[in-house]
Amino acid sequence: MALKRQQGGDPYGAGPGVLEEEPEGGRGLAPLGVVDVAGPSMLPTLRDGDRLLVRYGAPLRPGAVVVARHPLRQNLLLVKRAVERRRDGWWLLSDNSFVEGDSRDFGAVPDELVLGRVLLRLRPNPVWLAPACWLERLLRRRPLGRVPGLAARFGVFTRVSPEM
Repeated sequence: MALKRQQGGDPYGAGPGVLEEEPEGGRGLAPLGVVDVAGPSMLPTLRDGDRLLVRYGAPLRPGAVVVARHPLRQNLLLVKRAVERRRDGWWLLSDNSFVEGDSRDFGAVPDELVLGRVLLRLRPNPVWLAPACWLERLLRRRPLGRVPGLAARFGVFTRVSPEM
């Protein structure tokens, strides 16, 4: 597989130097790429400077962290959480509800602009961000759901409200 570098920064989530693998001959089983995070929109899950492993074309479900093109500026990449599937696309929100630049501003993102699902954070310390459905359900129930930080370590997200 060959790597290609896309240029351009993004205050909403994906930083400069986005790498993605190009399948040789147009074929590939799992196109993977690396994305650098820029900005505070995904705090507390992701921080500025985090490096993410993305699976392009992966099936999505609500709760997944995704990489998408901005619907109004398609040369701009976003790293957001897919909250729900709507008739006209995916509703994408920042984990940090104090930051603008998500579906609250530009509406649902069409399916063709959602590029892939973030599998894990590679650095500074590896964390899985794409748990299986059964694991997510298990980690939300008692007694495991009461262990501080366990669900977050396996990528299960609970929204932090602005009132906190």
